Amino acid sequence: MDLTVTERSPERDGFLLVDIDRFQGPLDLLLHLIRKQDIDVLDIPVSKITDQFLRAIKGLDVHDLDLAGEFLEMAATLIRIKAQMLLPRAAEDEEEDPRAELVRRLLEYEQIREVTLRLRAAEADRGRRFGKGYVPARPKHTVLDVPLETTWDEVYAAALLVETPPARRVDHRVTTRTVSMEEKSILILAQLKAGAKIRFSELLVDFKERSHGVMTFLAGLELTRRRVLFLRQSRPFTELWLYRRSEDDQGDTFPEALVNQGEDE
Repeated sequence: MDLTVTERSPERDGFLLVDIDRFQGPLDLLLHLIRKQDIDVLDIPVSKITDQFLRAIKGLDVHDLDLAGEFLEMAATLIRIKAQMLLPRAAEDEEEDPRAELVRRLLEYEQIREVTLRLRAAEADRGRRFGKGYVPARPKHTVLDVPLETTWDEVYAAALLVETPPARRVDHRVTTRTVSMEEKSILILAQLKAGAKIRFSELLVDFKERSHGVMTFLAGLELTRRRVLFLRQSRPFTELWLYRRSEDDQGDTFPEALVNQGEDE
């Protein structure tokens, strides 16, 4: 808001002519009227201040209904206090000043406004010295700043309370090595280099786990699919033979000599 103020002499006109747009609200305007004329806030001449306040808001623009409503509410409060000051009061109400609530609100507003101005000045000063988002480093305390107040008796007593934790039972688990089909294929081909055929059971002599038998069989099927060897079983549940396929073998038929040898054995 614009902070310019146009004033007339209070002795000549009896009131201040102010620019209403410079004030944040009715308390701001009312506090300005009091402080500008050096009036004691604890002893406000309600009649004089009410007249000045009403004249100041006489030409109030109603484009902001909320702000206009606040000024009209304050005007009604001042008129009510003025009427209470003029009316005679009963003996039991003599100690209660109708201006007390208004004075309390003015003092609270003045205090908050002062704090706001100081915070704004501190923000501007910080903005001139530091960049946005600057966080000062936390000071490190030296050894002298943190004196040791613990005695050796307290340390000894705390040490006696320390108990050795019970030994935990740790079960040693051995994870079996993964059986690779590639390794089984290399094993089959290495065994077939010595001869043209080999029993399936001979490939499992050194292995006890069932997984080795499964992967050996799968490796034999894969080599068969690649046309590297033959698989032969004369009857169900009999010995399975693996035959090496020669480069001259064509098609899916077994070499006659190998077939006869397998059946003989």
